[in-house]
Amino acid sequence: GQRHGSLLLIVLVAVVILSLAVYTFTGLMQVEEEATRLQTRRLQAKYLADSGLDYTRLYLSNSEATIRAKGGRWQNPTIFQGVPVATDVNDPGLIGAFSIITSSLDDQGIPTSSRFGLTDESSKINLNTLPFSDALQPGSGSQILMALPEMTEDIADAIMDWLDADDETRPFGAEAGYYEGGSPAYSAKNGPMDSLDELLLIRGVTPQLLFGLDTNRNGILDPDEATIGDVSINDSEMYLGWSNFITLYSKESNLTAEGLPRINVNADDIEQLYDDLKSSFDDEWANFIIYYRCGAEEPGPVPPAGESAVQVDPSLLPIDFSQLQSRRKFNSILDLMDAYIDTSEFDEENLISYIQSPVNGSNLGSTIPTMMGSLTTYEGATIPGRINIMQAPRRVLMGIPGLDEETVDDIINKREFELDQPD
Repeated sequence: GQRHGSLLLIVLVAVVILSLAVYTFTGLMQVEEEATRLQTRRLQAKYLADSGLDYTRLYLSNSEATIRAKGGRWQNPTIFQGVPVATDVNDPGLIGAFSIITSSLDDQGIPTSSRFGLTDESSKINLNTLPFSDALQPGSGSQILMALPEMTEDIADAIMDWLDADDETRPFGAEAGYYEGGSPAYSAKNGPMDSLDELLLIRGVTPQLLFGLDTNRNGILDPDEATIGDVSINDSEMYLGWSNFITLYSKESNLTAEGLPRINVNADDIEQLYDDLKSSFDDEWANFIIYYRCGAEEPGPVPPAGESAVQVDPSLLPIDFSQLQSRRKFNSILDLMDAYIDTSEFDEENLISYIQSPVNGSNLGSTIPTMMGSLTTYEGATIPGRINIMQAPRRVLMGIPGLDEETVDDIINKREFELDQPD
């Protein structure tokens, strides 16, 4: 009789379903395998980057003479390019390596290429130290910020209001009242920043101002960023944005060449200060610094006038701490340069007497290295925020209070550091 094919149809359907299941399962396994490979590569890349950080720390722990002998920090492909870390035992051709790469900038701070080396964060403006600068010299914080390209008074004052500890709004600034009225509402930091991205919370600061064309925020103007760049950015100094000129992390050692703490000339205990000075300097230095701290009259750049004015050797002045008390502190170690102190109040003969600093125009070459290497006005193992004028771009130098354009030109023309040579 006739035979029906329903069973065969069921078998065919089952085969198709099983084939699709196997195909789907195979596809899922291939995706899992690829995901596992990518995760492995991701972990490998992280550990390679961590190796680069530790490698750089180890390199910087060498003495300055050793670092220079190895090629320096600025452009050194021998040390920083393609450093191998590990080789795959199953594939000797698969080598894990890292490179330390950053932008090569000209004196204007414009990226010209990339290089294998390091960037000194002290060549930038440290935002977190601006409130301290402002406390010593009111208005200096905003003045420093105004040196940045495309900076406005509104944004500069808003940044200072974000950083300072008070709730008093500066003439063009913004405090908590402004931010709490927004959506979403938040308060002003009124303290040091934790990252540069925090600037984007401040009124007027945009990603374009902060990062320029550097959309991936790696500190380098990549080829695709240079060609697709925002046409509204006409100033080449803004290719990398303000992040090219500002930092939160700069600091320098506050130790002597021997690794010992420098003498803090602003120490509260002047008797201990005198003992510390006597351990490293002669009576001329020690006595002058003590009388600088204790004199009634402000030190001046010229000696006191008058026919009876008499210059006294600082080493001959008596040190009687029952008669001396601290009246002032140094703003900078450079305050010692060409300073004169009226000491007539300590003169029993009531003459107009004065003493001259041991650091003066006749001996600057020999005394400044000693002064800067052994003395400080800051307590601690490091000093944050001071600017390395040997590498800082023009915009940063122009923001330093007291420097005019002519002086900045002289610094750039005379500094020994050459951008295309090892430092």
